[in-house]
Amino acid sequence: MTATVGPASRTPEQPGGARHRHPLRRRRLLGLLALFGALVLAVLASIAIGTKVIPIGEVWGALTSPTGTENDIVVQSLRIPRTILGALVGMALGLAGALVQGFTRNPLGDPGLLGVNAGAAFFVVLGIFVFGITSLFGYVWFAFAGALVASVIVFSIGSRGRAGATPVTLALAGAAVSFLLGALTSSVVLSDSDTLDAYRFWNVGALAGRDASVAGQVVWFIVIGAVLALALAPALNALSLGEDVARSLGHSVARTRFLGILAITLLAGAATAACGPILFVGLVVPHVVRAFTGPDHRWLLPASALAGAVLLLAADVLGRVLARPGELQVGVVVALLGAPFFIALVRRRKLSEI
Repeated sequence: MTATVGPASRTPEQPGGARHRHPLRRRRLLGLLALFGALVLAVLASIAIGTKVIPIGEVWGALTSPTGTENDIVVQSLRIPRTILGALVGMALGLAGALVQGFTRNPLGDPGLLGVNAGAAFFVVLGIFVFGITSLFGYVWFAFAGALVASVIVFSIGSRGRAGATPVTLALAGAAVSFLLGALTSSVVLSDSDTLDAYRFWNVGALAGRDASVAGQVVWFIVIGAVLALALAPALNALSLGEDVARSLGHSVARTRFLGILAITLLAGAATAACGPILFVGLVVPHVVRAFTGPDHRWLLPASALAGAVLLLAADVLGRVLARPGELQVGVVVALLGAPFFIALVRRRKLSEI
């Protein structure tokens, strides 16, 4: 949980001078183009591949000139909304993970570090247990409210003291709040079997079974969070060099952290509300894209958004293929892919060098 600051904290343009700028910029542009191309392929695969085999010609016909056949309905009513939701949620989780790692300066940081998942889960359980919520429409709003409340509590606790909200205090406050909310969630779930059954449906982390309206319910939260995150990139670069340097460059550390917490809440809260907790996307994606973006958040944040969407859509397609005629939920597939990958990443490189 200890914050680690290494070479990744330094802005890449500083030491190398002008001679290093152009190759680095070219590498970043090529990396973003490659991610965009991968996203296009992932979207097409998500629409074309599923538990029901549909010839590629009929998929194209459903997209361009639908005639109302069963395959047209499957493509337009099920696969396209699912693909849109998967892309939105993947982008949100990738961005949120990059923000958390940047603000806490913790290479193991992810949205769950600030209590987002725990807060969303606790409020979903309360909605089911107290108000009898049974629909995804209800889950979304309770989960989002829980993520927001948990983030505010974590930020309030982590900001106490003369030093304010430091990476260490935020991480410790997030861990404490997450453990507390997790215990409260377990106590409610174990006391009522109906709540347990309903909660398991949301908690598995899935794109399947989500109504087409779910994407519309969360899209504006994700858009606002993404715009806010990208606007914070210069301040994050300055903050990575130290708080004193950030202040000398004219950035308000307290305001930057507050806006960062807000952006993380909007992004991760909306994603968790829509699909349940999906782990490892926000944890792994920023490390992958740093291979070509470096630590500059002006490039790291958009690359993390694209890579998050690619990873989630690819995992969703893989889950449909591996378990035919059924399917593995995307949260399970991402965990199966992400856990060994991240272990290998940590073993290969020292955390201080990430």
